[in-house]
Amino acid sequence: MKTWMKQGLTLFAVWLAATTLARAGFTLTEMSPQSKACVECHKKESPALYQQWGASKHYRGNVGCFECHSAVTNEVDAYEHYGQIISTIVTPKDCGRCHEHEVGEFNSSHHAKAGRILGSLDNVLAEIVEGNRGFKTPSFPHGNSAAAVNGCWQCHGGEVKMMPNGKPDPANWPNTGIGRINPDGSEGSCTACHSRHEFSAAQARTPDTCGKCHMGPDHPQIEIYNESKHGIAFRANVDKMNLGNSKWVVGEDYSAAPTCATCHMSATKKQPVTHDVGMRISWNNRPEISVRPELADAKLGLPGKDVPWQTRRTNMVDVCLNCHNQHFVDSFYLQYDGLIELYQDKFAKPGLALYQAAKPLLSPVQFSNPIDFTWYEIWHHEGRRARHGVSMMGPDYTHWHGTYEVAKHFYSKYVPELQELVDHNRDSKDPEKKAAAEKLSKLLDETLNSSNHNWYLNKMDPAEKLKRDEERKDFQKRYSK
Repeated sequence: MKTWMKQGLTLFAVWLAATTLARAGFTLTEMSPQSKACVECHKKESPALYQQWGASKHYRGNVGCFECHSAVTNEVDAYEHYGQIISTIVTPKDCGRCHEHEVGEFNSSHHAKAGRILGSLDNVLAEIVEGNRGFKTPSFPHGNSAAAVNGCWQCHGGEVKMMPNGKPDPANWPNTGIGRINPDGSEGSCTACHSRHEFSAAQARTPDTCGKCHMGPDHPQIEIYNESKHGIAFRANVDKMNLGNSKWVVGEDYSAAPTCATCHMSATKKQPVTHDVGMRISWNNRPEISVRPELADAKLGLPGKDVPWQTRRTNMVDVCLNCHNQHFVDSFYLQYDGLIELYQDKFAKPGLALYQAAKPLLSPVQFSNPIDFTWYEIWHHEGRRARHGVSMMGPDYTHWHGTYEVAKHFYSKYVPELQELVDHNRDSKDPEKKAAAEKLSKLLDETLNSSNHNWYLNKMDPAEKLKRDEERKDFQKRYSK
């Protein structure tokens, strides 16, 4: 019998045993001969990996190296290793042989699609503005940007290419980006959260696991969490969290504090665990203007397009009610929605309209104009910080890192840059530019004369100004010494 056929039959037998018994409790009656051989070697050559695997549920279920890494000869990432055909990369498709439900949910999530950032505006920065094609590897002789390889791809995931020897190309390996595009066509990386080879549930439940990617100037969720009462309570009570509990139901197994996983993924008394992190989110705060998550799901062709935001909010409220009463939760959401409405109506919608009106007066090369960076940072950095801050009850990120920065740069940089474009082009000999300047001037004038911005022109309504002065004086009378 040909080698590839023997290998295929062996793999099928292992897969059949694993998937059949997994549904009955994820246990094999004994470890396979192939895995035993792997273990004998790796126990000496990779003692840390051996130790991690030995602490895992996989070990207790007799699931070893071969059950996860086995491959067949015709697979693009397959290579021979001490008489066995294996693959270095374990993909969601591999994990799904036993964890079918979890992988199915993950595949329906935005996490699985994170690698699609490679075609986005963000990637223009890393590939072109910040980078060049100087990082050349066997599978990428044309070169890649080292800024993208070491930055964007490590969180979002790059497209893994294989070298002729069956090993992953060093441009995108090592890589545990959560939206990694794998050689077998699957998207994602389970080890982004369940670090190999222990695959600890406790580690996946800790905020720092999420903070590997959800941090920094444009999406500082971990910093916001640490500032919030939730983060403070977690650090003070981490020994009460029972992070290693198999069930880990909020309100039953722990109540000292929530983690990211508690709110977005983990079980409640009414809900099972979900690996689709969008099923409890009622705003998608990634774009210039926040949208409801079902619209974002529809754009990616995800099944969540049929799940309205009201249902998702109800799911999250179910989590909140384990520690807070209904009035508290309802009031929080009124505050949250109010901040989103403020940001959108005062800055995002008019700001985007002004940017679009300014485009005919700009160089068509993205980020070659100073105003490109100004507007990008207003919505992509500062505006996101404000929206993420309020969503997680982080007041400093909502205000000082958020709305204050939005307002400062809107009035001190964005408006003057727009006015400069108008002044430079209003007398242009190019009739198209002259018309565009007139259109931009009119829109800018209308924006600044609106009730949201007329203070900037010293045109605040006298009655409103008087009311605010009286409120300030009353406050000072009551509280100043």
